[in-house]
Amino acid sequence: MTKKVSASLLALGLFTVTFAVNLQAPLYDVYAAESNVGATAVTVAFAAYAAGLMPTLMLLGGLSDRIGRRIPIAMALLLGVVATVLLVQVPSWSSLVIARLFLGVGTGLATTAGTAYMTEILGEDRSRSAALIVTSATSLGFGGGALATGISLGLQGPTLLPASYIALIVAAPLLAIISLVLPRVDRPKQVSVLRLPVFPKGTWVFGVAMALAWSTTGMTIAVVPLELAANGLGGWTGLVIFLAIFVGFLCQPIARRMTNSQSLALGFVLIPLGFLVLLAGVWLHLLALVLIGTCITSAASYGFSYLASLSEVSLRAPQDRARATAGLFVYAYFGFSLPVIASGALADMLGLLTAMTVFSAVQIVVTVIIVTMWKRQSARPTANAPSPTF
Repeated sequence: MTKKVSASLLALGLFTVTFAVNLQAPLYDVYAAESNVGATAVTVAFAAYAAGLMPTLMLLGGLSDRIGRRIPIAMALLLGVVATVLLVQVPSWSSLVIARLFLGVGTGLATTAGTAYMTEILGEDRSRSAALIVTSATSLGFGGGALATGISLGLQGPTLLPASYIALIVAAPLLAIISLVLPRVDRPKQVSVLRLPVFPKGTWVFGVAMALAWSTTGMTIAVVPLELAANGLGGWTGLVIFLAIFVGFLCQPIARRMTNSQSLALGFVLIPLGFLVLLAGVWLHLLALVLIGTCITSAASYGFSYLASLSEVSLRAPQDRARATAGLFVYAYFGFSLPVIASGALADMLGLLTAMTVFSAVQIVVTVIIVTMWKRQSARPTANAPSPTF
């Protein structure tokens, strides 16, 4: 099997793992209505994904170093099937929580193993290209699942078994089998199965940037659809979630031409700007602004910040790439979950729009603090060291 074919099949597997993650997003309000729960419960179910993913990253981020890269990827694909079948059989809020837990575990297994595996397939000299392929495949997957379900619902009408669910249930087991026959190019190490993540020196700002960026994506996926539904625009949820991730994918080739620091700096500008535009669209009931704001935040979250961060930690930990990737996603998913839960609780007390406004204000303040600290750190090593370009 050639490198090109192996890399393509691996990318397809990673796409499918992440395709399952947001597959059910357009039906959040339906599952909530089935169980008669509010915004807080919806965001808790959404964040259950991180509750499954975080322990996997914290404890099993180096699992593939011990057992090889292929088995964790196959396991992740099958967990996506189990989660989806559960929602079909028992469509409710409690089932959504359990399904999201399974999906979190699967993503944790696949992303850490997949990033290291892609680099091993292509070669150490192409580590940045490997990072680009992984971010592209996972970005398309995260956004594609929600869009596929949105389109399915548009064509089929209201249903709890959209065609997108059926496609995943059929395709994922086949890809799990394929992943097990990919060439074994890694060299398993005699290390403990339980291994903590690695946080390479000097990468804290990339981790914090991921947390900030993905908190915005979390709000777009979990909270914004509730506000759209309340304004009779629920049919646009799949497209909004797709744009929240897909535009970032389109920006990755641009980010690749920039240094990691330049790419990260641009991300810091776009994150709060995009959410402000999105918030204005929700406030004024202008769908066009919601879509534009979503595209801007996507460019930051899944384009400039994501590629720069994954590339940086991969370069700084060449001997421990799987655990370093796990460390980066620890940052990312803290941001993806905790602010969203807090916003959901605030929404139940004060309303969705107020919760989004508070989130935006906090986001701007935190961004200013992080950028200030980063610039000071960059200027510290030598008096003549260039500061990040903004």
